[in-house]
Amino acid sequence: MNILQLLSFGDTGWGMALLKATGMTLVLTLAALCVGAVFGSLVATAKLSRRRLLRVLGDLYSILFRGIPELLIIYLFYFGGASVVSAVGHWFGAEGYIDVPPFLVGAIAVGLISGSYQAEVFRGAFLAVNKGELEAALAIGMPKALRVRRVLIPQILRYALPGLGNVMQMSLKDSALISVIGLVELMRASQVAAGSTRQYFTFYIVGGALYLVLTGLSGRLFNLAEARVQRTQRRAQP
Repeated sequence: MNILQLLSFGDTGWGMALLKATGMTLVLTLAALCVGAVFGSLVATAKLSRRRLLRVLGDLYSILFRGIPELLIIYLFYFGGASVVSAVGHWFGAEGYIDVPPFLVGAIAVGLISGSYQAEVFRGAFLAVNKGELEAALAIGMPKALRVRRVLIPQILRYALPGLGNVMQMSLKDSALISVIGLVELMRASQVAAGSTRQYFTFYIVGGALYLVLTGLSGRLFNLAEARVQRTQRRAQP
């Protein structure tokens, strides 16, 4: 069977399976980024707090999720999470071992890892904001909530865009580790196709090419977003 037949979308080809797995990788990465954005913003706020306890908790989060190998975190959440869910289920009369959804575990695990990096991105972006703009908003009597929504958050997002692009590239690659818990994303589909056909070189090259497509497209989108923000900023300047 030649390469075109192997990658076809028919009954004997693996094209559709790889395409679906690529979509799963993208959805998983976006879900993880959303989870990471929530935790990252909370941790960044804690690190910028005047309260020492909050700063310490923020530092501990970063140390844990940046210092422990990603694969170990995934195993901990998958097998440890299943053990916790099973124990809770037994309290309510359930029997046997209760699995947890691999997608949910992947989104949370990769999201928490992503959050530890997004926290530093958001913290650096906050420190880069021109404090004069906040003082000007305060001087004209703008309420605190409005200052945050109309001045602070847009400026933070502007400075955070380059870093968030790097975090997304990292999360895309980390999503490949979720294959070890059975989720059929791009890495898992490439492994299954390679093992079934014994065409290891072909399918791993195709899998790598599809990852490059995803990272290239995401990088391009972030570059366009940065360029648009810069044009808007230049028009806003006197």
